[in-house]
Amino acid sequence: VTVLDTDVEKLRAIDSLYRGRIVTLYSNRLTLEEQVLGADLVIGTVLVPGASAPKLVTDDMVRSMQRGSVLVDVAIDQGGCFQTSRETTHSDPVYLVHDVLHYAVGNIPGAVPHTSTYALTNATLRYVINLASHGVRDSVNSHPELLGGVNIVGDQVCHPAVAESLGVDYVPPSEALAGV
Repeated sequence: VTVLDTDVEKLRAIDSLYRGRIVTLYSNRLTLEEQVLGADLVIGTVLVPGASAPKLVTDDMVRSMQRGSVLVDVAIDQGGCFQTSRETTHSDPVYLVHDVLHYAVGNIPGAVPHTSTYALTNATLRYVINLASHGVRDSVNSHPELLGGVNIVGDQVCHPAVAESLGVDYVPPSEALAGV
């Protein structure tokens, strides 16, 4: 198993947690291409909050992969990170391009709704309770990790990618929340 990322801290955390049993590599064009071409399975999990996923795996890379290799595009909900991806469904989940099997189901957690609901609830309930009890501004002050989830305050757009896609001015969330 090899994990590529551009966040060195995430790579260090994986190294520490798995004690070298997972290979971690800094992601760049050359490393990505080398790893994709030699892989039996590639799972694309690129996320750019508020924006479309970049197409990191090109058609040429897919064409050069071994016949029978598999691509799983978890980023398909944001447009996909493989040039050859097109969204599929739970009832018809796979297709072939260049003899490489593609799985690009939108809303993958929908296949296990009970389990995914419990997982999401366990991860978010404390924040929901805090928001309901103290409001957005005070919740963000006590839980700064929530700040990245603030997209709109009143009529102000507080996420740069959302502002860009809507063609409106970006206002930092801390600034917008100060006026609430």
